[in-house]
Amino acid sequence: MRSLAAVVSSFLHLTLFADVSAADRLSITVPTSNGAVVVERWKDAGVSRPAVIILSGSAGFGSPAYDDIGKTFEAAGLDAYLVHVLSPIDLKNIANAGSANARIGYYATRQLAWIAAVQDVISYLRSAPYRVGKIGVVGISLGAEIAAAASSNTTDIGALVLVDGGFPKGYSKPVSSLPPLLLIWGRADRTFPLSTGRKLHEIAEGLGGVAKLDVYEGPHDFFLKLKTSQSKAAYDSAARFLLSELSK
Repeated sequence: MRSLAAVVSSFLHLTLFADVSAADRLSITVPTSNGAVVVERWKDAGVSRPAVIILSGSAGFGSPAYDDIGKTFEAAGLDAYLVHVLSPIDLKNIANAGSANARIGYYATRQLAWIAAVQDVISYLRSAPYRVGKIGVVGISLGAEIAAAASSNTTDIGALVLVDGGFPKGYSKPVSSLPPLLLIWGRADRTFPLSTGRKLHEIAEGLGGVAKLDVYEGPHDFFLKLKTSQSKAAYDSAARFLLSELSK
């Protein structure tokens, strides 16, 4: 996909796994054109399975809901990876931005680097000896903005799930194709209104691909509400969609 794939594959033998949490996650450090990116996963199932990378919202992976999301995917037969494309400096700057406009302004300065880093991580995973085929991408809120841009106009991504978020504000690059797409939206979302999800659904359908919109009761962050009926249903729906599309 990118010329960097040949470079990062040479780092494979240098990558070390280490326990990093009580949730049985393992950590790898992936070299990218914009610096090293930490990628967490759960313990290896010992067999080759479809892979899914998860991109967090602006608060990073601090919510315990991410463990539930990852474990739901793992139980469904998917290898789940948490990609820390937002660096500690990014998280600090976002938290200290002071206003929504300031945060959006900061996002604009970092979007291209985040998008490139995601594409490099995908190249890295696809170059690994045990990984073949396409990879799914799940993005939540800010992560959905990054995921949408990184997944457009490419054949290397087999399925895309966007949760309460679409293309970045001001995104102007022409979009000629998208992977099979599932949009998951909170009906009461005021950050990205449901109308945004419906418009994106129309755009994806217009491109001729698979496009689905699931609407759940709840606000913008309903997906990260731990162990609610709505969030659990959304995780299960995402897992079924990803497994179906990535197993084709």
